[in-house]
This record gives sequence, structure tokens and C-alpha cells, in this order.
Amino acid sequence: MMIIFAEFFVVILKVLWAIVTAGTKWVVRPKEKSVAGQVCVITGAGSGLGRLFAKEFARRRAILVLWDINSQSNEETAEMVRQIYHELDTPITKDGPVRGVEEVPPFQPQVYTYVCDVGKRESVYSTAEKVRREVGNVDLLINNAGVVSGHHLLECPDELIERTMVVNCHAHFWTTKAFLPKMLELNHGHIVTVASSLGLFSTAGVEDYCASKFGAIGFHESLSHEVKASEKDGINMTLVCPYLVDTGMFKGCRIRKEIEPFLPPLKPEFCVKQAMRAILTDQPMICTPRIVYMVNFMKSILPFEAIVCMYRFLGADKCMYPFLAQRKEAMNNNEETTTEDENGEEGRKEGNAKRLNLDLCTCAEQMQRFTILFLWNKESCVLHK
Repeated sequence: MMIIFAEFFVVILKVLWAIVTAGTKWVVRPKEKSVAGQVCVITGAGSGLGRLFAKEFARRRAILVLWDINSQSNEETAEMVRQIYHELDTPITKDGPVRGVEEVPPFQPQVYTYVCDVGKRESVYSTAEKVRREVGNVDLLINNAGVVSGHHLLECPDELIERTMVVNCHAHFWTTKAFLPKMLELNHGHIVTVASSLGLFSTAGVEDYCASKFGAIGFHESLSHEVKASEKDGINMTLVCPYLVDTGMFKGCRIRKEIEPFLPPLKPEFCVKQAMRAILTDQPMICTPRIVYMVNFMKSILPFEAIVCMYRFLGADKCMYPFLAQRKEAMNNNEETTTEDENGEEGRKEGNAKRLNLDLCTCAEQMQRFTILFLWNKESCVLHK
């Protein structure tokens, strides 16, 4: 019994020490680690946050492996990365790009692009094998790819719900299974899960998206405990949970207009810089802005009806409705355009047919008149004779 009390006392001391250490990091900014020369895989690198992550890691001289389903946008990101590499390809010193001591040798640009649909596990596994064969072992895995259907639950096709769950959640399982074994073997690596504040607390109208992000966060937390249980202290995990980011993904989403100036959508650049700071200091979790921490805590202790009251005050209960309405209107416009094109083609065909019939009728009438006139002239000639 005394042993249990002694162990419990030790646990209390460790908990207090962990709190003090975490608090110190909030006050004193820890030193960022170097990722120069390390292989970094980024999913969804063709646009949005993925492209910004690629540029930030490029500035830190990482070897980038860019995954995206869109080859053109992925190549555009790679070209931006090469431009950054080119700017870095000059010996520099602490005081700038001039001759002097402590020069950094020229950097050899290395960026690889792969077309990969993370929603298909066969594509993930085969692409991961290519990366291991062509690039080498992966040091950093940034699970960033994500989609949103933009439909109310009862109006959303089942295929879109499945696609959202697979890309936003299931893909994390497959990429992790592809790269984690080597990380465990080497006791070195870093896995980053780019989730969302909608994976901590939800709102109406985006049930599939919230469920997928809740699943991604649950997977990340369980995996973090798995890594700790394996006593692999060289592998780090970082969970990124930003508030709504102004990337166009949720274009039209609005909270109460009086509140919005105090809680506007995040600029993508700010979001990525905060995430990079957390990654490079091995921070387990980063919520942006910090009020997200408080909202998540209040959700855990307050009754559900109290949360509903707060949502209604902030306008967060129906904040997604304008976004959903815009998506629906855009889809209807596309359908109308398609219908108009089809109807226009049919109208043109019908008009051509009518004109053809009219021309044929006109020709027939003219032939008939010519025949009558010819017979009348012939009869007149006979009578005259």
C-alpha cells in the first residue's frame, strides 16, 4: 500500500513538472530544430495550406516530396519550391549573403512530385514505395490533404460522404502505416496531423466534415499514446487545429457580423507559420487562435444547452448555412448551364430541320408553279396554231 502512495506522489510531482514546463514554453520561445536535408512528405501539396507548408519547409532546406491528386497544381507548387531553393543557393553568413566566416555551403535543390489519390489505399502504398525507392527514408510526414462536400446531411450523396471520410480520416491510417515502421526502426521521425477546430467542437450543416476531423484527431491521439508506449522518444507527434482558414474551402461561412471583426477567418500564411513553430519545437498540439483552447475546455465542462446558447449568441449555430447555400447555387448554375447547352443544341437541330423542311416546301411550290406555267404556255401555243 505504501508503494502505491509513493508512486502516486511521484506522479503528482511529474504532472506538476509537466505543467510548469509547458507554461514555460508559452513564455519563453524554445529553440527550433533543424530540418535541413530531411525528407518531408506533404499530402495535398497542390494548393492551400499544403503549398504554404511546402514553401516553409523549403526555406528551411528540407528535401520535399509533394503529393497531390492534381499533377498540374502540384508542379506549380514544385516550381515555387525550386525558386526558393534557387534563392538559397548562394553562400550566406549570419549577416547576409556576403563573404565572411561561418558560410553555409550552397544548397542543392531537391523536390519530388507524385500524383497520389490518398483516398485510395493502393495509391498510397504504391506511391510510398516509390518514395522509399527514389528518395529514401521519410523523416517528416505532413497529413494535410482534405476535402469538404458542402451539403446538408440529408441532401448529401452517400458517395461524397464516403469520400470525405476516406480523404480526411482514413488516409491518415494508410500514410502512417506506410512510413511509421521505418521511423520506429530508426527511432526518428515526426508525424503532423492537420485537422481543424471542427474536429474539437462541431456545428450544423457539415456533419460529414466534422466526423472526419473528429476521427483524424482521435487517430492522432491514440497514435501518440502508441508511440509513447513503445518508448520511442525520437518520434514526435504534432496536432494542428486551426479555426476556419481563408483558403476558399469554406467560402461564405459567416458568424455574427458584430463578432466577426474579433474572430475573423485566419490568414493561411499566419496559420502555417504558427503550425511550423509548433512542429519545429516538437509541440504536441497547436490551436489557432488560442481562444480555441478555451472553447474546447468549456465544451468539456458546460452542459449542452449552455453550449447551444453560446453558439446562438456568436452566430456559430448556423454559420455554415451561407456556405452551403453558395455551394448549392453554384451546383444548380452548373446544371442549368449544362441543360441550356443541351437544349441549345437540340434547338439548333430542330431549327435546322424546320428550315430544311421550309426550303423543301418552297422548292416543291416553285416546281408546281413552273409545271403549271409550262403546260399553260404549251396549250396556248397549240391553240394559236
